[in-house]
Parts: sequence; structure tokens; C-alpha cells
Amino acid sequence: MIIKKGGYITQRQLNPAQLSMEFRPRRATMLTQGADTDQEPTRPTWSRQIEFTLAGIGCAVGLGNVWRFPYLCYRSGGGAFLVPYLLMLVVLGIPLLYMELTVGQYTRRGPVLALATVCPLLKGVGIASVAISFIMCTYYNVVITWALYYLFSSFRAPLPWQNCNNTWNTPNCTNHATNSSYSSTASQEFFKYVSLDTSGVEDTGVLRWDLFLILILAWILIYFCIFKGVKSTGKVVYFTALFPYVILIALLINNAQLPGALEGIKFFIVPVWDELLSVEVWVNAAAQIFNSIGIGFGSLMAMSSYNDFNNNILKDTLSISIINSITSILAGFVIFSAFGYMSYLQGIPVSDLAVDGPGLVFVVYPQAFANMPVAQLWAVLFFFMLLCLGLDSEFAMVEVMVTSLMDQFYKDVIHIFKKKELFVLAVCFVACLFGIPCVMQVGIYVFQLMDHYTAIVSIMLVQSTSPSAGVKRLSANLEEMNGHKANIFFRLCWLIVAPVLITVILIFSIIQFKPARYGEYVFPPWGQGVGWIIALASIIWIPLGAIHTLWVDGPFLFQHACIYKVRSIKTWMSEFGVGELDWPAQSPDPNRTALKLKTRAEIVSWACSSIISI
Repeated sequence: MIIKKGGYITQRQLNPAQLSMEFRPRRATMLTQGADTDQEPTRPTWSRQIEFTLAGIGCAVGLGNVWRFPYLCYRSGGGAFLVPYLLMLVVLGIPLLYMELTVGQYTRRGPVLALATVCPLLKGVGIASVAISFIMCTYYNVVITWALYYLFSSFRAPLPWQNCNNTWNTPNCTNHATNSSYSSTASQEFFKYVSLDTSGVEDTGVLRWDLFLILILAWILIYFCIFKGVKSTGKVVYFTALFPYVILIALLINNAQLPGALEGIKFFIVPVWDELLSVEVWVNAAAQIFNSIGIGFGSLMAMSSYNDFNNNILKDTLSISIINSITSILAGFVIFSAFGYMSYLQGIPVSDLAVDGPGLVFVVYPQAFANMPVAQLWAVLFFFMLLCLGLDSEFAMVEVMVTSLMDQFYKDVIHIFKKKELFVLAVCFVACLFGIPCVMQVGIYVFQLMDHYTAIVSIMLVQSTSPSAGVKRLSANLEEMNGHKANIFFRLCWLIVAPVLITVILIFSIIQFKPARYGEYVFPPWGQGVGWIIALASIIWIPLGAIHTLWVDGPFLFQHACIYKVRSIKTWMSEFGVGELDWPAQSPDPNRTALKLKTRAEIVSWACSSIISI
């Protein structure tokens, strides 16, 4: 029998059936390391379940829905891109989100401890998700800073990007776009004035104090959204998650009445079927699903850990994923109707207007506002919408860090900071400091470098996580929570479709990976090196976590997995540390298992022979 003795797990002979019958996880108990679970407060839950759904929608629906999705449609055959996009949503997005939410809700832990519970070798994946969330929140909040700057500037008449009569304008400035490479529009020069004023990443320039103060304001907004945990977040999302749809619908109604709007919409929805033969289109569709929903980043897993244990997680999964995709398509109609209007005014094709990245919403669309009736009103509404979209995604990323650190080091955090509110303030302060380079004159180059090299990390995190939970485990886990197992569709996606497709996507992403650039500017080799260091700062935790687990707990883990062949989700929580069986805070006692291994080298040979015999 397996018992807890002296803080460690010891074993006597027990077959898998006895394991399943005798050990059931205590759902209210939380796994911690370095802290007494008895001293932890009861884990809070959402006041109403709709709050989690709205928070999940807010986390998934972000600025990428407004600029990345329309651009990918433009570049990938218009409506033809919707075919792989919707297919990837069905076979990858929904099943993998279902898996993440299930693990979070069942374990009631953040991504680090949740993934370590599912498979101890994957605790590094949880740490990597926290690391990438920290990196992303430092530069993502700079986009919120730009949105606030544009929002404040929208109250001026005329709009500062409406003409070329400002101090920052150059002699090459024109009020309308032309095909000349020597001219630039007023909106292009305003964005350059706001985001950068250097020739490259080599010239850092000076700190933009106006942007720095707005960056602080943005972090203050984030703090007050999350400082009380789900109690404060749950109230904020009623507004931040719903109000953007009011603005999107209003913008669409307005844009649809503008001359040329129909041509832009046709460009968006009329497919170019030949594009479907390109592998890059399919890879981009899958990457957009991962990045938009947030699969692999741990945000939604952390949020679902505050759910009621018996919450219908499939309902939330479908709501979040489907509404996220509907929002992307709605934003596409809004953006391309504005493109059609700009094309009509300037007499140039719609294809010449599309710009990748921030330029789509901070250059092209503001230029459209400048020619609309009541320009200030539409500008205020649009940039306020960007603010709401950015806030939802940002506080979800910060929540990953707060939840994971509180789960792991609750006792130490409370000892040092006394209150959780002060700890959240410290996290926001540190993240704000790391975001300062993005509000210098070199800011846009720093932003582009970080954004480019974190994009591939999400696919690696999904690849590391997707096969780990086990189909039978997840199905039995869902049955315990909701009274029914996962249907055959989800089991096939988890077992075959998702691992195969993700592996193919990862391989093609690596093969097609291109060095970072901004417009015509190509980053120097040392800049590319910095980008890879940024990417490795999160990825490196995956192998390090596995190596640490093998070194500390290798003999016990291999024996436990291979001898008893545990496959039931109803026992995996108990066997890997939750409930009656808690992992110790210190290194394990070498005598705690029936298997005595004198050297670490014996672990590998014993594991191989055990696996072969299974």
C-alpha cells in the first residue's frame, strides 16, 4: 500500500485497481511546496460563473484580433484564409482549450503546479508559461500606452494626424497616401513621432517622458483591475469584455455607409483559392488560433483554477473560442470597410493600404478617421476600444504570474509582503521597469524584436503541453467534475490530431522562420542574438525543469509510473502529490521507495528496461 510517512511517500505492493478504489483526491486541498497547506486560505472562486466566461473572452479577444487577423486574411487570399482558420479552430483550438481549462479547474492550481501534477517532468513547461507571460506583459502594455496616447490626442481639433502642419512633420509629409516611396502621410509621421525617433536599434535615443508617465498610468489601471484577484477582475470584465463589441458594431454601421466600403469588404471575403495550396497559410491559421485564444500561455488555465469544481467547462470552452473567432471576423469587416473607404479617397488599390503589426491600427485606421464626419468621436471610440481589449489581455498575463507565485510560495509571499495586494503591486512595478525600453525613442524596434521572437515560443509551449495529460485521464477527470466523459471527437483530437498537427506546424515554423525586421529595416546580427536570448529566457525552463525532476525524483517517478502503470485520472492527483499524498518541500529520502538506486546513471538503464517490459 502507498502511505504518507514522515512527510514522504512510501510503498507496499498494491495493484492499480486498489489504487483507483482507495485513493481519491481531496478537491479542496491544494498542492504547495515550501508552505503548509493548513495555513493557506480557501481558494477563492468567481462570484458568478459568467464572470469567468467574460474574463476568458477578454483574455482571448485582444489587439491581435484587430490587427493580426485582418492582415493575415489580406496576405493569405482573403476569404480563403477563413477555411484553414475555422478548421484549425475546430480540430486544435477548441480541443486544446478544453484540455487546459479542464486541468486548471480540476487541480485548482496555476500552470506551474497544475502541469507538474499532470506530469512531474513538465513542471518546466509551467515555469516557461509564466516566463513568457512576464516577457509579453512588459511590451504588450506599451501598446496600451500608445492607445492611451492616441486616446488623449483624439480630443484635439483638428486631430494631430489630420494634417502636416505640426512641429514633428517633415517636408515629405502629405495629407494623402501616394505611391511614392519618398513621401509619408500625416498619420505615418505621427506614429513615428509617438513610437520612435531613431534610425535603428543601435541608436537608443532618450526616454520619452510623456510616454513613460502614460506607461505608469497603464500599469496603475492594470493593478486596480487585479489587486483583489478574481473578486476585482470579475467586476471589471463586465465592462471591458462587452463594451468593445458596442464600438465594433457602431464602427461597422458607420463604415458600411462610406463610399468604397463595399470594395474593401469584397477584398476581405472573396477567396483566392490558390492560396490554400500554400503550407504557410495553414501554419499561419494555426498560429493565429494559438496566439489569439492564448493556448500554451497559462492565462486561461490560471483563471479556470478559480472555477467551481463542478462547473460545465465545455460550455465555457465553446463560448470563449467561438466568440473569439466571431470577434476576429467582425473586426475584419470593420477594418476592410475602412480600407475600402481609403482606397476610394486616394484612388489606389486596397492591397496598397494594408500594413502589418501596429501600423494597421495606429497608421491606416487613424488616417481613415481624419476623413470621416465627426472624426474626433470615432477616434475616441476606436482607441477606447483598443484600451479595453488591451487591458483584458494584459491583466490575464499578469494574473498568471501572481497565481503561480502565490501557489508556489504562499507562505514566503505573505511573510514578506503581508498582503496579497502589496505583492501584486510589486509584480506590476517590476514589469513596468522592464517595459521602459519600449517608451524610449528606440521603442518600436524593441517592441518588434520582442514580439517577433516570442511568437514561436507559444507553438513550442503548446507542443510541450498537448500530449501530457493523457486521454483517459482527462476523460475520467471530466466525468468526475461534470458526470460525463469527453466524447470520441475530443479524444481523437487529443490523442492523434493535435499532436501530429502541432508537430508539423512547429517544424514548418522553424523552417520558415525569418529574422526580425521593421519595415525595410533589418535588425543587425547582435540584435537578432538579443531576440533569441529573449526567446530562450522562457524556453530554457522546459528542459531544466525536466532535468531537475529526474535528478531529484527520478527513481521514484519511474518506478511509480512503470510498475503500477497508473492511467486513471481519479488517482493521478493523489499519486503525484494532492490530497493525502503531498510532495515534501526538501529533497526526497533515498529510502522512501522499494527501489534502491545507488547512482543516477542507473535511472536511465532501469527506466529503459522497465518501459521495454511494459
